[in-house]
Amino acid sequence: MHPTASTPHVDGNALAGTLSEVFAVDPTGCACRCGACGNVEPLARALVYLNCPGTVARCAHCAAVVLRLTATPSGYWLDFGAGAALCLPAPPIG
Repeated sequence: MHPTASTPHVDGNALAGTLSEVFAVDPTGCACRCGACGNVEPLARALVYLNCPGTVARCAHCAAVVLRLTATPSGYWLDFGAGAALCLPAPPIG
């Protein structure tokens, strides 16, 4: 699904609930690097499309897919696409 002016989207904060079931931390505040344009911003800035097969997050700068998340009966499928990366904070020491 390519975004258009008529395709509604929300910001990356919409991913917080579902991703909290997968990660121990809220990754929406983590740095997310787009694999297409290299831009780095918090995942919360992504353009999120909820009315897809699963949830699709696109780069706010170039609209490339940075994350796809699909819940299935056997678990979650999480795809970061072509070179996209999410930087999760290191757990505290001690």
